[in-house]
Amino acid sequence: MTFTSQKIKNIPPYIFSEINKKKAELTQKGIDVIDLGIGDPDLPTPQPIVDKLVKEMKNQQNFKYSTYSGCAEFREAVSSFYQKQYGVQLDPKTEVLTLIGSKEGIANLVPTVVNPGNYVLVPDPSYGVYRMAAHLADSKSYSMPITEENDYKPDLEQLPDNIKKQAELMFLNYPSNPTAAMADLSFFQQAIAFGKKHKIPIAHDFAYNMISFNNPAPSILQVEGSKDITVEFGSLSKSYNMTGWRIGYIVGNKNIIHSLSVIKSNTDTSQFLPIQKAGAYALEMDQSILDKNVGIYQKRMKTFVQGLHSLGINVKPPGGSFFVWFPVPEDYTSGTFANEVLEKCGVVITPGSAFGPYGEGYARVSLTHSVERLEEAVQRLAKVL
Repeated sequence: MTFTSQKIKNIPPYIFSEINKKKAELTQKGIDVIDLGIGDPDLPTPQPIVDKLVKEMKNQQNFKYSTYSGCAEFREAVSSFYQKQYGVQLDPKTEVLTLIGSKEGIANLVPTVVNPGNYVLVPDPSYGVYRMAAHLADSKSYSMPITEENDYKPDLEQLPDNIKKQAELMFLNYPSNPTAAMADLSFFQQAIAFGKKHKIPIAHDFAYNMISFNNPAPSILQVEGSKDITVEFGSLSKSYNMTGWRIGYIVGNKNIIHSLSVIKSNTDTSQFLPIQKAGAYALEMDQSILDKNVGIYQKRMKTFVQGLHSLGINVKPPGGSFFVWFPVPEDYTSGTFANEVLEKCGVVITPGSAFGPYGEGYARVSLTHSVERLEEAVQRLAKVL
C-alpha cells in the first residue's frame, strides 16, 4: 500500500534530485565533481547580518510566535527598501507580507487567485515551481515561449483567445532564471497593459533583483498603476547569500496580498522572529556592501563565457542573476549533453529541458564556484566538445 494521491504520482521526479543521485555515485567512486547545477551561493552571508541574528537570538521574547503577516520591523524594512531602491511607496500593513522564502509564497499564490481548471501563464523556460504550483492547485499551466530571438520576452499578443479568457495569473521573472535575461520598464508597461486589458493579474518573481552587471534591474512596481493588478516576490536568498535562512516577501496589490495571508494564516505562523529581524537589518543597511559580491559574480561570468567562446560555443554575456545559459552542441539533446558532461567530465550542469520544453537545446550553469574551479570546469568540458 502506497498511500499516495494521484496528484502526487503525476509529478515527475525533481531534476535536481536525479542529478544529485548521479553526483553522489561519482563522488563515492572518488571522482572530484564540480557542481554547477543548483543556484546556491557559495559566498558567505555578510557578517553584520549574522551578528544581528546572534544579537536577536539572545532576546527570549523573539522565541515566541510571530504575527501571521510577519513582524512589523521586517515589513517596514521592506517598505523602506522599496522607497530607497525603486522610489515605490508601499503600505507595510497592507501591501507587504512576510514569506518563508519566496518559493513558499509562489506555491501558495496560485490557489490564492486561480480557480481549479483555469490557467496560469508561465514563461518557458522558467523556474519549475510555477508549473508545479499550478498542478498542485488543480489548475493548468500554459507555456509562454521566451526565445533568444525575442530577447527572452514572451509575445503576449500571440496567446490564443481561449487561453486569455481562462487565464487567472501570469508569472514573469527578470533577472531570469534560467536565461539570465533582463527586462526594462517598457516591457513591464506592455505586460501590465495586457494584464489590465484581459483582467489577468501578474506576479513578478524578483529573486535576483540585486544581481545585475550593466544596469540595475527595475521593479515592475515602478510602472504607474502597476499595483492595480501586480504583486512582486522578493527574496534575501540570492542577493544576501541567505538561502538557508528562508526569508522573503511579497509586495504590491493589497487584495491579492490579503487573500494570500488567509492561506498562510491557516498553514504557517511566519518565519522565526530573529531571522525576520536580521532580514530587516539586511534591507536597511548600506546596500553597497553587495557590490563586492556582484563584482565577484561578474568576474566569474566573464571567465566562463570566455571559456565557452574558446570551445566554439557562442553565448551572450548574461545581464543579471548568477547563471549562464548557453546552447548545447547540435549533436546532443539537453539531457544527453548534461549526462555526458557529468559522466565524462565530472561536471554538473542543468539541462535546459528541465525548465520547460522551450529550454531544449540549452543548458544552465551556476556561477557559485571560484574562478579557478570554473576554469577547470571549462578545461573538462573540452573533453566532450
